[in-house]
Amino acid sequence: MPDAELLRLDHQVCFSLHAASRAFGGVYRDALKDLGLTYPQYLVMLVLWEHGPQPVKTIGERLRLDSGTLSPLLKRLETAGLVRRERSSEDERSVTVQLTPAGDELRARALPVPRRMLAATGLTIEELRTLQGLLGRVTSALDEA
Repeated sequence: MPDAELLRLDHQVCFSLHAASRAFGGVYRDALKDLGLTYPQYLVMLVLWEHGPQPVKTIGERLRLDSGTLSPLLKRLETAGLVRRERSSEDERSVTVQLTPAGDELRARALPVPRRMLAATGLTIEELRTLQGLLGRVTSALDEA
């Protein structure tokens, strides 16, 4: 590819990812409205539904969020009555997040969200898994760059 072509917007993979992310955000906003969750809050809930009580640090690592971003999210989820934060009795610096009964019950109402998102993409489940695999490879490569 000639150098002049490299600077075309439609040749930028990062822009394609950015545009797809924004489009996903819009569909997620609608899908999560009835649950009373934002997309980042939904991600926290996914971690807790899958893994149970987790230290804040572990949630941040799984979601690739720093504590400055994660702490306000957790506070809003706690205010909404969906999670509870507790300091570890063994290490005062460590805070564990766990679901409340309301947070646990919200899981059942969230079950349709992944299928709705799959339908919105127009991809088959196999195509979506391939895309996830490729994006995982790209993320790993960029992390090491």
